Amino acid sequence: MSSASMEAQQIAELGRVLFIGSALLFALAMLLLALAVRRPDRKTAVPPAIWIFGLGMALPALVLAALMMFAAQRSRVLAAPPPADALLVGVMGRLWWWDLRYESPAGAVRGANELRLPAGRAVRLTLASEDVIHSFWVPQLGGKMDLVPGRINHLTITASTPGVYAGACAEFCGQQHARMALKVVVMPAAEFDRWLAAQAMPAALPVGDAERRGRQAFREQGCAACHSVRETLSGTPQGPALGPDLTHLASRLHLGAGLLANERSALRRWIGDVQVLKPGARMPSYAHLDASTLDALSAYLAELR
Repeated sequence: MSSASMEAQQIAELGRVLFIGSALLFALAMLLLALAVRRPDRKTAVPPAIWIFGLGMALPALVLAALMMFAAQRSRVLAAPPPADALLVGVMGRLWWWDLRYESPAGAVRGANELRLPAGRAVRLTLASEDVIHSFWVPQLGGKMDLVPGRINHLTITASTPGVYAGACAEFCGQQHARMALKVVVMPAAEFDRWLAAQAMPAALPVGDAERRGRQAFREQGCAACHSVRETLSGTPQGPALGPDLTHLASRLHLGAGLLANERSALRRWIGDVQVLKPGARMPSYAHLDASTLDALSAYLAELR
């Protein structure tokens, strides 16, 4: 698995050096053991004290000290403060999804389950949890960091290679822990800036009949009690942060924290069968709605780009 960030490259290099150093010490110990077993009574010109204190203690101590100093130096690099122009992103772990907040010139932008990063620019992640311990881990982009209730941790990522990278919650957090995936999309810097500006814009009002019926059903069914859709109408209230912000839902790659590809048919299925697809999720299933209402809701949500 290739490293796609400066921090991941540092961690990979540290791991390689520690592995090689420990392997050399292990090989030396096995060599001495083999010599002792094969020739237990053999007389050598080297005094036993040299074997014991030189090769058995002094040399390993020197190698381990060198490895410790190398690890400390690399750790200081990884723990260094981010540059002043670093992008700030808040990551909140919830049961069982990722709540994301970007700081942009137009104000805060909310996302869910899909972290987008600009290539070549440092990103400072602020990690927290509102319920249980979660853990942020994207192997190709950097180290693992826990999200602990009542505590804020930080992680800096400087992605180098555009692409889509798989992440996950790496701390068991309950019934749907295995379905708490995180997709990280690394974009060229200019493309990311355009994306962030678009995400800061409100959702356009629906124009089709089905979409308008879906918008009305969204309100009548109480969806706004948990979800926000920022609209072009001034003064449109936003729902609380109990569920993901849906203002630009259709621009995301997946639904349900990586569970389904984001398509209209999948939206309809998700609305009707949440508790079948992801038992224990904090959203109820709406299978009791008639087919036309489900179609209208999915049509409305599929246009929120």
